[in-house]
Amino acid sequence: MKTKENQKKEFDTVKTFRKIKDRISTDLKGMSFNEIKDYLKKESSKLQAE
Repeated sequence: MKTKENQKKEFDTVKTFRKIKDRISTDLKGMSFNEIKDYLKKESSKLQAE
């Protein structure tokens, strides 16, 4: 079975989700529970679009 070592990735899932998680973590830092709920309601469509 051949490996695909030399193929270029078109989309790196791990890198993308790590970037999203880091941004969310930064945005939520210091927020109250209600502020987090409002943020998630407002930003959820944007997060899925990336």
